[in-house]
Amino acid sequence: MRMNVSAEPGGVDLRPLSARSVVLSLLLGAHPPELPARDLVRGVEPFGVGGSTVRAALSRMVAAGDLRRTDTVYRLSDRLLERRRRQDDAVSPDTRAWEGDWEMAVITATGRGPAERADLRTRLTALRLAELREGVWLRPANLGRPWPGDLDQVLERLTTRPASPASELAASLWPLDAWAGTARALLAHVERSPGPADLFTALAAVVRHLLADPVLPPALLPADWPGPALRTAYEHHRRTLAGIALGARA
Repeated sequence: MRMNVSAEPGGVDLRPLSARSVVLSLLLGAHPPELPARDLVRGVEPFGVGGSTVRAALSRMVAAGDLRRTDTVYRLSDRLLERRRRQDDAVSPDTRAWEGDWEMAVITATGRGPAERADLRTRLTALRLAELREGVWLRPANLGRPWPGDLDQVLERLTTRPASPASELAASLWPLDAWAGTARALLAHVERSPGPADLFTALAAVVRHLLADPVLPPALLPADWPGPALRTAYEHHRRTLAGIALGARA
């Protein structure tokens, strides 16, 4: 069976802070997702990003289609609005009581090229399914997320109850111990981040890790699963950073 998340226990995937990442974070957290240029410039100051750097980043982001500009107001593109939806779902997944059923998706389309196959794998993984064998994907039926209708053109969806113990099947599909180890390392790193810039990069790593959380029913998880604690820490410190940015814009 394939292992569907690549992770090293205790590893922390930190990426350098950039003007683009801070701008996107401010807009992803704004409702509606738009801000005047002056507010963006002031909002990034606590993270050590200068005004000229932000303005250059805004121009590049508009040219790349990441942002839309109306006069001096910048708004997220539709593509990045979908990214916000995925991030919101990672932080606050829509779960329901699990009664033992599993979702199964069996790929029925043939003749697809490598790019199409890779895109389908990415989409099924984003739906938090795992690949049992080539062309067969499944997960416990405990999520209330919408299902993209166009996928029904390339696969058949079924409901099943595996004969093998559900906890053993889940452990074979997802590297749960590795995910938990990295989550605990991220929790520790977040709590010792000394300043806004360090905290920002740590929370960005938390979101990336939450996107890989299979969001399994509690009965299928190891003891002391750190998923809820990681989400709680993220929400707490996200509000802290939002307050810092808002104070700078005032």
